[in-house]
Amino acid sequence: MNPKYMLDTNICIYLMKHQPVAVKERFDQCFVGEVVISAITLAELEYGVVCSGAAAPTNRLMLDSFIEDVPVVAFEARAGNAYGPARFANRERSRDALDKLIAAHAIALGVTLVTNNDADFAIYPGLVLENWVSRH
Repeated sequence: MNPKYMLDTNICIYLMKHQPVAVKERFDQCFVGEVVISAITLAELEYGVVCSGAAAPTNRLMLDSFIEDVPVVAFEARAGNAYGPARFANRERSRDALDKLIAAHAIALGVTLVTNNDADFAIYPGLVLENWVSRH
């Protein structure tokens, strides 16, 4: 099955920590394989686990369980190609380097990026966004 949605890092954390009913219901409407995360997002989540101190064992279990349900998509050449225009369009913003990579990845795959940071991602040309948090 082809993915339709890519979850941004903040939505993954929100799902794992808060398990909001409305967002889970929206997630449950999707078929297996329609919702993915970027390998870039996995890298951010792994860093979060390492930095979480005493909560690391619990966070490790949550992340491992999460990626059992949500496939991780490799950042490949097509995503690398999309990165150049995405970064150029936002060259004045020196921060958000990983957001630029995630945006490029979603653009390259032609999927909708699900995020709770609409403002941070609205600036990328060609990127389709949904916020499953604010819809409810």
